[in-house]
Amino acid sequence: MKIQREGIILKSLAGFYDVEDSITREIFTCRGRGKFRKDGFVLLVGDYVKFDVADDGSGTITEAEKRKNQLVRPPIANVGKALVVFSAKEPDFNVKFLDRLLAVIEDKGIKPIILISKIDLLTSSEQDELKPILAYYEKIGYNVVEISARVGVGLDKVVELIDKDLIVVCGQSGVGKSSLLNSIEAGLEIEVNEISKSLGRGKHTTRHVELHKLAGGLVADTPGFSALDLAELEKEDLRVAFVEFVEVQDGCKFRGCLHLNEPRCAVKTGVENGEILASRYDNYQQFMDEITTRKVRY
Repeated sequence: MKIQREGIILKSLAGFYDVEDSITREIFTCRGRGKFRKDGFVLLVGDYVKFDVADDGSGTITEAEKRKNQLVRPPIANVGKALVVFSAKEPDFNVKFLDRLLAVIEDKGIKPIILISKIDLLTSSEQDELKPILAYYEKIGYNVVEISARVGVGLDKVVELIDKDLIVVCGQSGVGKSSLLNSIEAGLEIEVNEISKSLGRGKHTTRHVELHKLAGGLVADTPGFSALDLAELEKEDLRVAFVEFVEVQDGCKFRGCLHLNEPRCAVKTGVENGEILASRYDNYQQFMDEITTRKVRY
């Protein structure tokens, strides 16, 4: 006799799926029903599914719920939050890379949490220089947490913000993402692949995606995003991925204003008045140029 259950896919490898029962928390190794292959539907880690369990303990996934989002690299579904990790020093804080990541994350409907690591390495003058930049990101609605895995600063706040969600991790190379996760969850022993600054792509050393328990939530053991060339974004997508621009866009003269060369643009006025961070707008313009160049090329 088969028993139907509901759960989430924690691991995918060679056509087998480890599914955690949402009630008992037991983990069953399942195959996908043939209809998925027939329909061209690829089951992903993070999918919420229904599955049958036979008397011998083997499982078959029969249905998958509609996804709220999905990523290509890593192949994962239903991501709730992204830990966006940047160091305050060694390597230096990179605001352009941060804005690029935020744009991609916003486009996917994922809630970013900005973590500034190695905060203990800053001198007082360096802290004074960084503080207004971080304050701006907090002002426009982002959670910003200053952390140090070495001395344990800010980790409690990170745990609070994870809040039983499905998490991906992304950010600068060399900022200590693995150390951060292992400090939060003792015994996790997870190695998060870094994103190459030169290539903008992850170092693909992991052949499968797997979710691990983290502070009551789940975290993927692969980089959050390995394709950072804005390839999936159109101009309209980018326009709404900058959250503070959306807040003022009703003040623009033209509906659908791209905030570039249009007259009476509320975003450009906000930059001139100091209400919108100039570096954010500069990065927005550069990203728009990238999208335009891509469309012309292809």
